[in-house]
Amino acid sequence: MRDKYIIRITLMGDGAVGKTSLRRQYMGQGFRTTHQMTIGADFAVHHTKIVVNEIERDVMYQIWDLAGQPSFKTVRARFFRGAMAGICVFDINREESFQHLASWITELWQNCGRGVVPIIIIASKADTRRKDSISIETGLNYAKALSKRTETRGFQVHFIETSAKTGKNVEEAFLLIGKQIIQAMDDGKITI
Repeated sequence: MRDKYIIRITLMGDGAVGKTSLRRQYMGQGFRTTHQMTIGADFAVHHTKIVVNEIERDVMYQIWDLAGQPSFKTVRARFFRGAMAGICVFDINREESFQHLASWITELWQNCGRGVVPIIIIASKADTRRKDSISIETGLNYAKALSKRTETRGFQVHFIETSAKTGKNVEEAFLLIGKQIIQAMDDGKITI
């Protein structure tokens, strides 16, 4: 068991679902009402402490924020390489962004070089929820169905609603995926 970890995470999902806003909020850079499209990928580093099994660990997240537009698909494979986990983001008000999660997850698992790695499903823009938004139940059921594929690897797929604008559950999402990766590394299921 170690006390210092470098964790490489891929932040993925369709264009304009809020990936960069989530990353910025997590890193303490606040929320912007305007945003420029990510070209290819953006990279960030964030240091934090995470308690797993009652032991505090020093963690350095390497966060690869991938462009979600289809035109960037050909260059994305190299940014998935070496990922230990994926944060899969969809916009609660855009059904197609939810429907595309399966292809994002497949792309990660095929290109990361580790096979099936931990993922978390994030419903973004929770502050804009409407009657016709994708329900929490739908997200939970999707995560539960995916967990059937990942349980043999020793981890569950979690679902969480977030808002980069209000900060709702942003820290919790990164903490949750970090704990899963550390536990998988401690158990020898993910190696460096």
